[in-house]
Order: sequence, then structure tokens, then C-alpha cells
Amino acid sequence: MTSVTQRNSGLVQRRTEASRSDREKAAEGQTEEREREEQEDEDRAGDKEARLTLMEEVLLLGLKDREGYTSFWNDCISAGLRGCMLIELAFRGRITLEAGGMRRKSLLARKVICKSDAPTGDVMLDEALKHIKETPTPETVQSWIELLSGETWNPLKLHFQLRNVRERLAKNLVEKGVLTTEKQNFLLFDMTTHPLTNNNIKQRLIKKVQEAVLDKWVKDPHRMDKRLLALIYLAHSSDVIENAFAPLLDDQYDLAMKRVRQLLDLDPEVEAIKPNANEILWAVVSTFTK
Repeated sequence: MTSVTQRNSGLVQRRTEASRSDREKAAEGQTEEREREEQEDEDRAGDKEARLTLMEEVLLLGLKDREGYTSFWNDCISAGLRGCMLIELAFRGRITLEAGGMRRKSLLARKVICKSDAPTGDVMLDEALKHIKETPTPETVQSWIELLSGETWNPLKLHFQLRNVRERLAKNLVEKGVLTTEKQNFLLFDMTTHPLTNNNIKQRLIKKVQEAVLDKWVKDPHRMDKRLLALIYLAHSSDVIENAFAPLLDDQYDLAMKRVRQLLDLDPEVEAIKPNANEILWAVVSTFTK
């Protein structure tokens, strides 16, 4: 009788444990499902951000949220945005550098070549691509940044300048629901400004930059997402990366800047010959860090 009772007791205990195990598995399944749904929500929320071009991201980092314009003292962002255009064209497979040759010419000595003149869907990128394709003599990356910025003494090359780039990029961001348009009076003149209207997109952008050099830092730049790596370099070259790091605590800020300096200390010539490297990206980096 006692043995039967023990067997029944053991059976009940195993059933209880099995039931508990089933409940735990169900709970784990629900947790995984919630995590998947949260990730999908984040991915959907980031869709608009993913559609921003490199130029738009750099400009967005540089814009003052309420005032809607970049600092009057920032004289670096103009060239930085032109560098963004070249990298964006390279990422889209439209341009590349000529072959280095047997003697391996430096990145800054090699000319930019048009690989494809297929429209990108972005007016300014297509305008820059048209200039690169139709120029009678190929130019280097550094020359194109200067020409697209209008920084040339050659009157025959002034037509390469892309005008009103910041205003046109801001209008793109207005169309994408990130900024709005206002008129402000500055005593002697009126100015069109573009205050921030969608703070979520900018905060995600700032968080992405911060995490790249803090929580998600990897020492090897070739393990980083190329677009994010380019954003860090160009944000620094455009003198707007401080805006992304301003909310950080002192220790975090120091660590973030230390890691940005580590990236800046890399030799673009060495990095450009590594597998899967984008030579235009490293040529632009070399232009701003040489």
C-alpha cells in the first residue's frame, strides 16, 4: 500500500514538474515573441532614419533644434557635406577610384572615375554625378570636394559648384517630416530657418553615434557598418560630432572622444587596401585628416 502511494506521489510530482516546465517554456516563448515584436517596432521606427542620406544625417547633427540653422562659426560643414556626397555616390556604386597601378599611387593622387550614371533618386547626388561624368579631365577626391564647394581659382571650373546645399538638404528633411520651415528676422535681414519637428529621429541618430563609440565599440573599423563609420568621420570633419556627445556624462564624453581620435589616427592608405574596404571613403578621410 505504501509503495502504491509512493508511486502515485512520484507520478503527481513528475506531472507537476512537467506542467511547470511547460509553463516555463511557454513563458520563455512569450518573452522571445515580445522581444521580436519590440525589435520589429524599433526597425519600423528606424525606417525613416534609414532613408536619410549621409549628407542629411550630418546636417541634422549640425542644426540647432529650436533655431533651425547651423552655427554661424562653422566653416567646416560645407566641405564636409561635399565629402558626404562622394561617399554616398561610392556606397551606391556610382563612382570609384582609378586603379592604383604597380607603384601604388596614394589615395589623394588617384582620380575619381564614374562607374555608372544611373540616377540615384537624389537631385544633388545626380547633379554631382553628372559633373564627375562630364568633366573632360578626371579629378581627385580632394579636387572634387573643393570644386563642388566652389573653392577654386579657375573660372572655367566654377560651374562645378553645388549651390545652396544646406538649404536644399534642409528642405529634403522637411519633406521627410524631420524639420519644419519658418521665417526669422535678424534685424537687417530675414532668414528661412528649419527648426526640428521630429525629435525622435534626431535622438535615434545621436544614440546611434554614441553607441558606436561606447557600448557597441569595436576596435577594428572594418567590423563597423561602413555608413556609420563614414558618419563618424564626416561628423568630425564637419565639426558637428560634439553635438552628438554633448548629452554624455564627463567620463563617457572623454571615452567617446578618445575612440574618435583612435579612428582619426588610423592610416587611410593602410585601411584602404584591406578586404572589402571602400577606397572613396578612405580617400575622403585622408583629405580631411592629412
